[in-house]
Amino acid sequence: MPRLDTRLEAEGAEFLVLGQLLLHKIASYKTYTNMPGYDLVATNPESNKSAMVQVKSRWRTGAGGFPIKNFGCDFVVVVLLNRGSKDGKKEVLPPRYYVFPVGVIQSAPRSKDWGKVNLKDILNYEAYEEKWHLISEFLGESNA
Repeated sequence: MPRLDTRLEAEGAEFLVLGQLLLHKIASYKTYTNMPGYDLVATNPESNKSAMVQVKSRWRTGAGGFPIKNFGCDFVVVVLLNRGSKDGKKEVLPPRYYVFPVGVIQSAPRSKDWGKVNLKDILNYEAYEEKWHLISEFLGESNA
């Protein structure tokens, strides 16, 4: 089976994360394409602080890991898009978001070839689901 082209879905994941940040009252914007290390910038104009956010998305429902090689960011948001499977056997489900400080991902074991991190190899990875307040706190926002 040929490799699935998921470039549009990856771009969509970046906009989904941008939307979540804005809904959580974190002023943010999308960078120009192909910025090394990050896709979004979250800001706090009052404290003049910013956080670089890298978005990693997985198309398939039940995906357990993601490749990462560049750690030039403050946070990695993993978006499990849960769009089913190529063979149509997996159910389409709502997306799930995991907000990790970059240090958590850097310290996780990675495969030698692709630099793939498996979520299950991150201690208590479930605790990072929907943790948008980590970015707010990093920016020094009082409404965290």
